[in-house]
Amino acid sequence: MNAPTPALVGRPERLRLVGQRRQILAVVHQRLMFGMMVYAGIIAVIVLRLLWLAAFGDHVGRKGVLTTLVPPRGDIVDRDGQPLASSIDVWSIALQPLKVIGDKLQLARALARLMPEKDEATYFAMLRSNKPFFYLQRRASPQLVEAVNALGEPGVALERTPDRLYPQTSLAAHVIGYTDIDGHGVAGVERAFDKQLSDPTTRGQAITLSISSKVQQALEHELNAAMTEFSAIGAAGVVMDVHTGEIIAMTSLPSLNPNIAGQGSPEARFNRATLGVYELGSTFKPFTVGMAMDSGVVKSVGQIYNCPKEFHYGKVTVHDTHPFGRACSVAEIMKESSNIGTAQIALQVGAARQRQFLTKMGFLAPVQVELKERGRTLTPGNNWGDIATMTVGFGHGIAVTPLHLATGYATLFNGGVYHPATILKVDRSHSVGPAHRVFSEDTSYKSRALLRLVVAQGTGKKADAPGYRVGGKTGTAEKLQGGHYTSAAVVTTFAGVFPMDEPRYVVVAMLDDPKPTKDTYGFHTAGWNVAPVVSRTISRIAPMLGIRPDMNRDANMSEVLPFVHETKEH
Repeated sequence: MNAPTPALVGRPERLRLVGQRRQILAVVHQRLMFGMMVYAGIIAVIVLRLLWLAAFGDHVGRKGVLTTLVPPRGDIVDRDGQPLASSIDVWSIALQPLKVIGDKLQLARALARLMPEKDEATYFAMLRSNKPFFYLQRRASPQLVEAVNALGEPGVALERTPDRLYPQTSLAAHVIGYTDIDGHGVAGVERAFDKQLSDPTTRGQAITLSISSKVQQALEHELNAAMTEFSAIGAAGVVMDVHTGEIIAMTSLPSLNPNIAGQGSPEARFNRATLGVYELGSTFKPFTVGMAMDSGVVKSVGQIYNCPKEFHYGKVTVHDTHPFGRACSVAEIMKESSNIGTAQIALQVGAARQRQFLTKMGFLAPVQVELKERGRTLTPGNNWGDIATMTVGFGHGIAVTPLHLATGYATLFNGGVYHPATILKVDRSHSVGPAHRVFSEDTSYKSRALLRLVVAQGTGKKADAPGYRVGGKTGTAEKLQGGHYTSAAVVTTFAGVFPMDEPRYVVVAMLDDPKPTKDTYGFHTAGWNVAPVVSRTISRIAPMLGIRPDMNRDANMSEVLPFVHETKEH
């Protein structure tokens, strides 16, 4: 036998106990860490399960997106901070057929009694289906929620969900737009700025529009009254700041309530102001004269043209509503809205220069604005010869949006500089977009007196608003029906600017297919039905925009009056 190691023989009992204690503590520590890891794992599994149920459980909507997890969107406000769209929490009622424990027939009867939008048979069919989820009602009233909750049926779910509220209901509906069931923008600003509105990092920053709710309400009221009076099938209107391109008001009628956009007809959801394109008739004539002035074709508003009762060019014959049958000045051509005179001016400008000007004005492309609903301009295309140049010169053969027209008038009367239209308020956070010159300042200045003449003495008399020095142009264009133009159906437009001695705002109003009435003596032209809309609108909105009436001011009419002969009332 080997002898014991001297070191072990002499080891004190106390040291052996310390070693054992350390071994025990190490084992306890390992077991404790293992228990904590198991506990953490169980918690993690529970959390992951809850998240999975939240994202993919049977209470998820049709597209597999939990509505309660849809983040609230940022607010939309008008230029004065008035709310136009905001997110709120509402009660939603849903049906989960697979979780129903009571009598399904009795439950169907109870649901039909509480929510009569569907009948008993429909609810019973839902309850018997294999689908896990049906939405029954959003934005349920507190009384209905209380009554449904009292049923005590676990298969009927109540949950708080974010929803989009439009407190002004139909006001500026086509500008603001609306969202779909999952909270994504479908139209208007909601669609154009969907990413920004739904971004959690910017949600606290409201989008401020250029729209003024007060001006918008006035425009909508006057247009809607005219649309009703003249039995028009639609209408559109724009109020724009000529210097910034800000859209102060813009409407399309018939309108819709974005809170229940799904109940609106396709006609109501269509934005006539930016998506609809129309031949806007004689409202184009100021552009033609402006082009001729800038090109050196027209050197004076007193320049004379031959204006016979009919103008023949090739196989085309041009007529006037108020034929001169004599020589006439440029001022008279504008005053009486002569197609014959304007056609001759357009021919002198020529197709190439006409297209160049229209391109610089943005007329040959979809209108520049932040909204996605933008119509494609219709032009003569490859057939842009002399005939097309003449007809485009007086507003036929080219179809644009009412917003195109408003932008064009702003360009012609703000000193000749094009600014793209904007639906956002222009301030430190949003500046005016890229600009470029289209007309000279001299042409812009001379055009003021010409269009003031139209309202003071010409076809646009009913657009005048005393003290506000309105200038503008009527436009009546025949509509295509069955491939042919017919005088029985027209689009009437008035484009106005005020105050004309120092232009600040453009007002465009359009009626689609207005009907003649006894008060208009059987006429359905723009001077009778849409010009008064502009007069009433300007009288209402001018004080809101800080413009006071002044009967002692006017545009410099001495530049045009010497070239206008006395004419009989038509």
